[in-house]
Amino acid sequence: MSGTSGKWADLAPRIASAVVLAAVGLGAIWAGGLWFAALVAAAIGAIVWEIARMLVPEGGALALLLGGVAAVILLAGGFLPGLVAVLLLVVVPLAGLMVRAGWERRWRFAIYTAYVMVAGFAIIGFRNELGLAVILWLVALVVATDIAGYFVGRIVGGPKFWPRVSPKKTWSGTAAGWVAAGLVGLCFAPWLGAGAVWLSVILSFASQMGDAAESALKRYAGIKDSSNLIPGHGGVWDRFDALLGATFVLFLAHLAGLGG
Repeated sequence: MSGTSGKWADLAPRIASAVVLAAVGLGAIWAGGLWFAALVAAAIGAIVWEIARMLVPEGGALALLLGGVAAVILLAGGFLPGLVAVLLLVVVPLAGLMVRAGWERRWRFAIYTAYVMVAGFAIIGFRNELGLAVILWLVALVVATDIAGYFVGRIVGGPKFWPRVSPKKTWSGTAAGWVAAGLVGLCFAPWLGAGAVWLSVILSFASQMGDAAESALKRYAGIKDSSNLIPGHGGVWDRFDALLGATFVLFLAHLAGLGG
């Protein structure tokens, strides 16, 4: 009994935090415009702060500065010409290359922050240019992937998906996430077209890789959570790692003209 209760010990705080996050997130998604951009900018700023703390633990003030700069850049991006906004996305990654840390930590910071900055910029653009349905679909498929993977992985268990990076992830939970995302795509097909089904499965895998990318950096840094800002979920990146992965790949697909 104790083993069973331990398996689900984090469920209550996860649900409570998820309810609050859902209320705030859905409100901002519905409002769009500056409200949505401000929420995304704040989240990305917090994630940059978390990445900086992981890789340069002694640079507390620097981490806050970099996170603040990242948030301001994303918030201002919607009011600037496209090329200027894109060029500003590299400011934080380049700044990270100049911090006092080992070269490996510096280039990891640059790569990870470039990735999250682009994903943040992309999701703001999706809401402004492509509309509400695309954001709801993106969020829904990520949530469905996470929920299906969480419950099926714990109930069914089985072989691990990538034990070196994500020791808790199983193939059963991973595959369940793909199926759940495909069903979400089917639900949104009347608004987004039939391509939403197969693209949902691809983005489900991308969301899982977003989670794995964060797990890899946390393992490198020797920590369990990116921070303790969100009860039951750890840090902001712990909650939005999957969404960033899916958003980044959707952005690449959009640039390539795939999926309609």
